[in-house]
Amino acid sequence: MGKEEEYQERESNVETDEEEEDDHDHDDDDEGEEKWRMHYSSRHRILLVGEGDFSFSLSLATHFGSARNMVATSLDSQEEIDSKYSNAIGNVRELEERGCIVIYGVDAKQMSQHFFLSTQRFDRIVYNFPHVGFLFREDSYCQIQLNKRLVKGFLQNAKLLLRKEGGEIHITHKEGHPYNKWDLVRKAHKIGLLQTQTLPFRKDDYPGYDNKRAHGTLSDASFHLGDCTTYKFRLPPC
Repeated sequence: MGKEEEYQERESNVETDEEEEDDHDHDDDDEGEEKWRMHYSSRHRILLVGEGDFSFSLSLATHFGSARNMVATSLDSQEEIDSKYSNAIGNVRELEERGCIVIYGVDAKQMSQHFFLSTQRFDRIVYNFPHVGFLFREDSYCQIQLNKRLVKGFLQNAKLLLRKEGGEIHITHKEGHPYNKWDLVRKAHKIGLLQTQTLPFRKDDYPGYDNKRAHGTLSDASFHLGDCTTYKFRLPPC
């Protein structure tokens, strides 16, 4: 079975499971039992982009009690996350057991062209701490330009995968120099997105989440967060 058929079969299974639950009085996922973790609901169709060790996805799934509403993606291959992170494979296995669709090799700048993602629409598209990797000094012109291109490409692609009614794109971003030079909000406006909110990001709000450096010899190490903000964007009204 090829990758495309595998994803389609898994998506079909998710829909079938949901229909069967509807026929059994909504046992565990009754509509009255909607669960929220900060900005995210168990009823949202959620796309997570640029996951490191998948601990953020797992934090949501653990709180919801299910991950059938989630698609979690990584730029890395399965072999790469296994070599970079101590807990990634275990996290992925638990996510998949809870019904999450996990996809490797997804470039945030091209994800709207992915054969599976292109057929989907999401209520929330989430990218925490986008970064291309430490190719140059963090505050150098070249490094800033590369990160700006990553953010722009992500926003352009996320816009195409967003549900028109109530859909939101979330980017969590460090504040201060040099991150304020990425022009995140201005780029979103130029792409045609509307900023709706900016809220402080607190790691402790997501038990089990462990932000990772993701690059270099210390890829499995956490990085200092400092002041961070979650920026929310949506499509303009028709």
